[in-house]
Amino acid sequence: MSEALPNEIRSRLQWSLLSLRLGVFLVMFVWTLDKFVNPGHSIRIFEHFYSIPGMGETMAYVLGALQLILVFAFLAGVKKRITYGLIFLLHGGSTLSAVSQYMDAFNNLLFFAAWPMWAACFALYMLRTEDTKFTLAKLA
Repeated sequence: MSEALPNEIRSRLQWSLLSLRLGVFLVMFVWTLDKFVNPGHSIRIFEHFYSIPGMGETMAYVLGALQLILVFAFLAGVKKRITYGLIFLLHGGSTLSAVSQYMDAFNNLLFFAAWPMWAACFALYMLRTEDTKFTLAKLA
């Protein structure tokens, strides 16, 4: 696609995609850190939203470590088809698992912030070959 775009538009697109990548990374990174700082919170989230009881602190740390690798690979633009795709799927699962929160919208307004972020994850996945600003891998 880049070849067909004028340089000014290509540059604007790349800066826009970088800003989306940084924004998604920031949210995912803080959620990752939460698994280390407050593993009990992660355990409760898995029980309440994913119906997975009995996850111990060790599993929270293991998941946090795996997620940390993923979010840094995503930030660096490494293996975009895989990393951008996994970020999209993970955030989508998180967004959809909170369906009961959306039914009580006005008492759970912050949950709605997940939808535009999920849309940003989708845009990044779809435009991953154009997202080359400050990436280690230039292609998907």
